[in-house]
Amino acid sequence: MQTRPIHALGATLVAAVLVLTACGGGSKTATGSALDQVTVTGGSATTAPTVTVKPKPLSVKETTTRVLKSGTGPTIKGDEIVSLKYVLVNAKDGAQLDTNFGKQDLGINLGSTSLLPGLKKGLANQKVGSRILVAMPPKDAFGTQGNANIKVGGTDTVLFLMDVLSTQTALKSAQGTPVKPVPGLPTVSVPTDGKAATITIPKGAKAPTKTIGQLLIQGSGPKVAAGQTIRVTYTGALWKNGVNFDSSANSPQGYFETIIGAQRVIKAWDSQLVGKPVGSRVLLVVPPADGYGTAGSPPKISGTDTLVFVVDILAAY
Repeated sequence: MQTRPIHALGATLVAAVLVLTACGGGSKTATGSALDQVTVTGGSATTAPTVTVKPKPLSVKETTTRVLKSGTGPTIKGDEIVSLKYVLVNAKDGAQLDTNFGKQDLGINLGSTSLLPGLKKGLANQKVGSRILVAMPPKDAFGTQGNANIKVGGTDTVLFLMDVLSTQTALKSAQGTPVKPVPGLPTVSVPTDGKAATITIPKGAKAPTKTIGQLLIQGSGPKVAAGQTIRVTYTGALWKNGVNFDSSANSPQGYFETIIGAQRVIKAWDSQLVGKPVGSRVLLVVPPADGYGTAGSPPKISGTDTLVFVVDILAAY
């Protein structure tokens, strides 16, 4: 089992709302359907609109989409990262279950195999700038088990109101302006074939006692904000001998995603990656206090090991 630079994830409502391993096909567009009587009123940039379900209970057998406002931006192809404002409603009784209006925009990875099938179906072929209603039967939402955490039963249709704000395609590797290397720090060679990087520790140098975050490539994308999900590639090595202890290259997808700035990863990642532009390549030198502490992460990392990471920031959403 690989040693990941991440602590155990806690459950969040967003994760409960969006993630379910299942498969699915396409969505049908509502024409003379049950969604015709659903109304959306009010709302602002900080206040959620009111979604009124008529008639109640509303039930669909297939994921059904109604476009309330057609956008003029790019068309979603199905594998992008999409940013949304949303309201989630139980179509059985019209109760609002969740919303992110007034909060941070939600980014979802349409390429993920663990996303609710109804979201993929509902967003496919929509244009950026659109406001859409998507009704999902249990088979495309939470299945016959429902989701007790958000009060969805096993026979309940759920209804999403979604404002499609933007899309992005994750980078394959760091892109930007090279930064002149700083003497005395490890050097890095990152192959272009997706394999793990080679990290060379300077001979005879003592490990720093404080965390260092040094740009190797200055990206030109938006700056990473705390609370966002980031997609990165990385390799980690031990300062004492230069041996790699982990790399995203060893994972099936070839990259790693985590919420940043929320204590989901080691302290050095949170402190050094937040604020860096997407597209950047960052060298991190991490003493135990900002890594795995005195306990280490056996069997590869002891409680006295200083760690060295090279991280490419591919997307933030």
